[in-house]
Amino acid sequence: MSMILSASVVRVRDGLPLSASTDYDQSTGMQECRKYFKMLSKKLSQLPDRCTLKTGQYNINFISSLGVSYMMLCTENYPSVLAFCFLDELQKEFITTYNMMKTNTAVRPYCFIEFDNFIQRTKQRYNNTRSLSTKMNLADMQTEIKLRPPYQISVSELGSANGFTHLSVAEYKGAGKISAAPHQRLEPVTLPGIVSFVLSLLCGALNLIRGFHAIESLLQNEGEDFSYVIAFFLGTAACLYQCYLFVYYTGWRNAKSFLNFGLICLCNMYLYELRNLWQLFFHVTVGAFSTLQIRLRQPQGKSPDYNV
Repeated sequence: MSMILSASVVRVRDGLPLSASTDYDQSTGMQECRKYFKMLSKKLSQLPDRCTLKTGQYNINFISSLGVSYMMLCTENYPSVLAFCFLDELQKEFITTYNMMKTNTAVRPYCFIEFDNFIQRTKQRYNNTRSLSTKMNLADMQTEIKLRPPYQISVSELGSANGFTHLSVAEYKGAGKISAAPHQRLEPVTLPGIVSFVLSLLCGALNLIRGFHAIESLLQNEGEDFSYVIAFFLGTAACLYQCYLFVYYTGWRNAKSFLNFGLICLCNMYLYELRNLWQLFFHVTVGAFSTLQIRLRQPQGKSPDYNV
């Protein structure tokens, strides 16, 4: 028998479950699908906005829009058009009922659990096709799916139930290329993060100016130490690399930021004779502050386990 078994609403940014239908089925197949639900919710920010995962007896379909993803589990023979019409109806109702501010600032899992009532009513209608009336336009959805079919995620791409292997999604019609793991999106920038970025650029510019002045002094006075020039330019490079680490995700990002901060400290220690205590304090403090902001701005894919 073809039917919808369960559905949930999840925030794309961090995989926080906002609402879900009550599910009493404890079979082995359903338990496995719950693991897939959890795994997918942690990677929504890196997937196209319309996907299907076939797990044998069951299919998982989801759509994402405005930072929220709508996921459903159905039997393998349930029509794809009906599945995405069901998700589209959930999306329209959720957007109408809750504003983006509430969904973006939610901190507790299932804080919109009352939406389960609408999910259950809609699920019952879609499980009884005779009760479906003119509330949806199947022809429009069929055309849309033909023009932009859902991306098919294979079970092998998900890896183990404890986490993801790299999703090698090269291309998706209408969605462009999917970011590889080393270039995954970071969390939204905060005001302290912007301040740290600007201050790091300022420190880099100050080091660069002092470096050119040191070169001029070296050309005019043969007795000047060339190592000061190197220290200033190393300081400039370290500040600019901090900005890069704040903006982009790389492997060993946190370790690199700490090593970079160590380089900033060493450069300022060497330039002790050319800077007063306030200048040294400013450069080291900005380096520490930027390192902290890099540490706080984590990839969106690395979300807490909310037991979806």
